[in-house]
Amino acid sequence: MEQETGKQSMEGLIGQETAPPVAAPTEEVAEKKKFKVAVAVDDSEGSHYALSWAIDRIILSRRDDSQLVVLYAQHAVDNFVYPVAGHVSAVYTPTSVFESMKKANEENSKHIIARAVDICKSKGVNATTAIVEGEPKDALCDAVEQLHADLLVVGSRGLGMLKRAFLGSVSDYVAHHAKCPVLIVKPPK
Repeated sequence: MEQETGKQSMEGLIGQETAPPVAAPTEEVAEKKKFKVAVAVDDSEGSHYALSWAIDRIILSRRDDSQLVVLYAQHAVDNFVYPVAGHVSAVYTPTSVFESMKKANEENSKHIIARAVDICKSKGVNATTAIVEGEPKDALCDAVEQLHADLLVVGSRGLGMLKRAFLGSVSDYVAHHAKCPVLIVKPPK
């Protein structure tokens, strides 16, 4: 008799699907993820044009669900001077010279970021800023990965093919190596 009861209860379940239990929404799920746009700036007019372009065409059109991060990659200050023609080895700089070079580099970085923040303020946009240290092409790729940026916007200096081959191009490098989509903004003609 117990077998029949068990069989009946099993037959009653065949063909029925039960929904998995639903967890209560957490704050993280309830809050929509913002579209994070990182814009790389330097002291060139092309990068400031790219920042303005990104604000006008991306940030302002997505004001409610976007976040702007302004990035500046400053070169690391070495505590030695590379050899000059006729000298065989590198020469270490005195601490005072190293500190002076480091301070000048930091002041330059602050000036570049301040100019970018002024552009943002003039357009009524709040931005987070970050100064990263290292070779710009590598530092920018690392920064967007750490920030979990959804888009990296960079300006273009408009180098021709020959100059780009000899000088290299930060925009070309990040377009191929960044872990997020890259938008290269060409300067107006």
